[in-house]
Amino acid sequence: MKSDLQIAQEAVLRPIVDVAAELGLAEDELVLYGRDKAKISLSVLDRLGDRPQGRYIDVTAVNPTPMGEGKTVTTVGLGQALGLLGKNVATCIRQPSLGPVFGIKGGAAGGGYAQVVPMEDFNLHLTGDVHAVTTANNLLAAFIDNHIFHGNELGIDEESITWRRVVDLNDRSLREVRASSGGNLAVGPTRVTSYDISAASEVMAILAMSRDLHDMRARLGRIVIGFNTSGEPVTAEDLQCAGAMAVIMRDAISPNLLQNLQGGPVLVHAGPFANIAPGNSSIVADRVALALADYVVTESGFGADMGAEKFFDIKCRVSGLKPDCAVLVSTVRALKAHSGHYDAKTGLLAEGHENLEDLELLAEGLPNLEKHIENLKRFGIPVVAVVNAFPTDSAAEHELINRCALAAGADFAVVHHVHAQGSEGGIELAEAVIAACELPSDFRFLYPDDASITDKIEAIATQIYGADGVEYFPVAQAKIRQYAERGWSHLPICMAKTQFSLSHDPARKGRPTGWTLPIRDIRASIGAGFLYPLCGDIMTMPGLPKVPAGNSIDIDAQGNVVGMF
Repeated sequence: MKSDLQIAQEAVLRPIVDVAAELGLAEDELVLYGRDKAKISLSVLDRLGDRPQGRYIDVTAVNPTPMGEGKTVTTVGLGQALGLLGKNVATCIRQPSLGPVFGIKGGAAGGGYAQVVPMEDFNLHLTGDVHAVTTANNLLAAFIDNHIFHGNELGIDEESITWRRVVDLNDRSLREVRASSGGNLAVGPTRVTSYDISAASEVMAILAMSRDLHDMRARLGRIVIGFNTSGEPVTAEDLQCAGAMAVIMRDAISPNLLQNLQGGPVLVHAGPFANIAPGNSSIVADRVALALADYVVTESGFGADMGAEKFFDIKCRVSGLKPDCAVLVSTVRALKAHSGHYDAKTGLLAEGHENLEDLELLAEGLPNLEKHIENLKRFGIPVVAVVNAFPTDSAAEHELINRCALAAGADFAVVHHVHAQGSEGGIELAEAVIAACELPSDFRFLYPDDASITDKIEAIATQIYGADGVEYFPVAQAKIRQYAERGWSHLPICMAKTQFSLSHDPARKGRPTGWTLPIRDIRASIGAGFLYPLCGDIMTMPGLPKVPAGNSIDIDAQGNVVGMF
């Protein structure tokens, strides 16, 4: 089979104006970026605001292996297959970072004969949205240091500053740097800080969570960069930086229009991480797509315990949009890996066994699939379980997975071959999704807004992950008190944990039981609108002293270490 790049480069692309016109966009609702891509003006929402919402489909997956299981391939292929069946369909996906997680291999744009094209434009700079995020983020960082240099009128406690600079690549050497407010490390006070990758910026999460330009401006103003010496939060609005950030982000709020290999519309917009952020494409893109198309296929990052839970409990809570069904992707190799017989670094079975039919090994990993189906059904919507087929799979393995999925509560269970066959390989999946969207549904959140921070965390930990309970490190306990006092308890929870396991431990495969979820810290993205607990056993908080075995630490309401005993 040809490589993804060869397939993409041989594709005959439609002019993007033709793709837009077929979707129902007027010429003055486009800002062209060459022949193959464009931005969509948000004025389309004013024109079509009263149109009934199209069918809303979220594609998610079992816990993946490091090799990836084809969730985006499935998303793009489903959109192509629905188009082949004559449906008015649009696909919405995230845009990639330039970090080596994506590179220019095309993995973030699908693969094989289910891709977004042009590949090079998709995987590189697209229309400059990530550059805008980077610039807006670093403008705020510059404002912070400049404000301190010119007298620190707001009384910012430099030790409390949490705002970091970002760069759109994974540069390990920038993970810890020393900064001087005056620009001279040899003169005046310095502080240790670091760079994040641009996709991890709260500005990127804000881009994904904003309903429109005005909402984005307000969210930028609510960003908390640290605290003053009295323990009060300092915001981007306090620094008088939010307006300038919004100007930089003005064009970025408009979603990008590309096409799949079949020439169907694909909206590519925002790329927040799926652990410290919701891991979904933008609310704006979904709103535009749902105003134009009868079927909208979007996807959630990582497994259903991460991206899908956040899609439902965070994204849908903010957008007010209700999904009609969920598509749960699995592969034979992923479920075999969830038996526990795998290589921890690659996620693959031992050499010589990965291509062999092994129903017993597969059966050992099926509880992971069962748990994800149970989780999705908690949200009250139909579930389509689908196997992304590989050439090394056997028909017996596919049949076993489908039987298990139906027994666990899936409404439909099918196999697709979109990677090798394109649209034709996804017809059975598309027909199942159409049928699922016609089933009764009663979409609901996992927890109410007014639940406490701990109640929300424990609902996710026990109901979605399967933990027996939650234990909180002292730093996390202090943050819970602090955030509750500041009136932030109403915010949804965005758990930060490994994607490779239902638990916090990537080595625990399948459906772990008899374990407790440790929360070592909780951080706040007030602009984006969520709290994100850090799950794991090891205290790695900056500035936290090492605690000898058998000792404990005492922390005040601001999270400061005040004693050890």
